[in-house]
Amino acid sequence: MNILVVRTDKLGDFITALPAVYVLKQQNLKNRVIVCVAPLNRALAESCEFIDEVIVDDGKSFWELVFKLRKAKIDASVTLFSNTRVALAQLIAAIPKRIAPATKIAQIFYNKRVVQRRSRVEMAEFEYNLELTKSLFSDISLEYKKPLLTFDDSKTIYKTFCINNDIEKEILAFHVGFGGSSDANLSLDEYEILIREVITRDKYQVVLTFGPDEKELYEEMQDRLFDVNAVFYFSLEGLVYFAKLVSNFKLFISTSTGTYHVASLVGTPTMTFFADNLFSSPARWKSVGDESLQTHFVIPHDKEKREKLFEEIKKELTIDKN
Repeated sequence: MNILVVRTDKLGDFITALPAVYVLKQQNLKNRVIVCVAPLNRALAESCEFIDEVIVDDGKSFWELVFKLRKAKIDASVTLFSNTRVALAQLIAAIPKRIAPATKIAQIFYNKRVVQRRSRVEMAEFEYNLELTKSLFSDISLEYKKPLLTFDDSKTIYKTFCINNDIEKEILAFHVGFGGSSDANLSLDEYEILIREVITRDKYQVVLTFGPDEKELYEEMQDRLFDVNAVFYFSLEGLVYFAKLVSNFKLFISTSTGTYHVASLVGTPTMTFFADNLFSSPARWKSVGDESLQTHFVIPHDKEKREKLFEEIKKELTIDKN
């Protein structure tokens, strides 16, 4: 059976789709599981052994997308997040069974619509995605391995990184980029305080990570921390290399953004900051990794409560857990 899973939005959103992709493959290893993704997620999708084919939707030629879907000879599709473009393309491509949440006007193009009411946040995003697979196989097991993604050469990449940067200790990584709303993150001043606290204790090596579009932030943090022993990693080697590297870190600290989901996907412990509203909360956006390895903090709007929480974060980060 050729099964299409559609998730054409951002990095973190795509990672929340991977448990559903995995269980569809495990339901019957003869299933050919195809994913339709945005260009930025192509390399990560291609690195997943449980994905047989990757279709990239660049958002440009609608008829090219239709052609790709027809060529794949798909028997059924599960669209985890829909829009009119991908919904209509599936209809014109004559996919016999088309499953999607019963939301937005795009639902009229599917022949199996599932009411989920995700705005209620009765489960996490990846759990809603898993639930949709039941519409295709009612007896499907929703269990998946953790970490969901591993690499044979990740240790080699990590060792090379450590040699090149004179690192001899375990790594605590900070990704200070804001991603979304500033309410969901610490300020750069707060990050600087935490980083200096960790460095003062001299137990771990601090590495700051930056995406290819964060050059100004990279330079600002270098200016702020010019006097301390920290490694500033400006990621240009691609998402898969980043995932391999991060999989060896002791802890990954960031706001709730795509890099957090990458770290959890590959089994790295995380400390993550979320906005103080249900839609952006950890109840909805906890990641796909082992929940016991995820530490979540909700950043309040109230100044006094925020200051109190920051002290808790500092204590949690600097306590010796061996």
